Amino acid sequence: MTFPIVPALLSAVLLAYGAALPAYAEDVDMVAIYAAADQQGKTGTARKTRIVDARPATMGELVVTVIAGEGVETHSKSADPGDFVVRNRCPATGNEEYLVKADKFAERYTATGETLPDGWAAYTPTGQEMGYFLIPDGEGPYSFTAPWGEAMVALAGDAIVRNPDDEKDVYRVAAASFGCTYEIIRPAP
Repeated sequence: MTFPIVPALLSAVLLAYGAALPAYAEDVDMVAIYAAADQQGKTGTARKTRIVDARPATMGELVVTVIAGEGVETHSKSADPGDFVVRNRCPATGNEEYLVKADKFAERYTATGETLPDGWAAYTPTGQEMGYFLIPDGEGPYSFTAPWGEAMVALAGDAIVRNPDDEKDVYRVAAASFGCTYEIIRPAP
């Protein structure tokens, strides 16, 4: 869900779509937790394979990521020129949308040539292999700061994904989204 609004209105939007962080979420350093899981051999490898829809973001646009059945997952910073709004094709999560910075979008997606209404087009993920681990049942929720500087929450069953080229690029992928958009290459134990 995208909102071309000014940051001052973001609080009202978050209230309308649910709080991003449960009041009981434990604040953690997810980069350190990922590093410990990796050192203990508890990580696997996966890559995003499902086609997504994307469109150029409007300058200053804020994207509020809403996961069906959960509410607000996170929100973006203001879009810069060249950034894209990406929409997963995952009905289980409500086809959530998120902002991808211009440089990361160019690395992660390739146009298929299929155009869609309202400025959207289909893109194929480049299939970059990412490290991941799953939040075990009975653990969480955890709140942490996403690489783009905003709060994010991780629940039991969610995947914590890390870019192998940047150990600080660690973020949550909701369990349902991970299941319908990623392919497991090497399972996490």
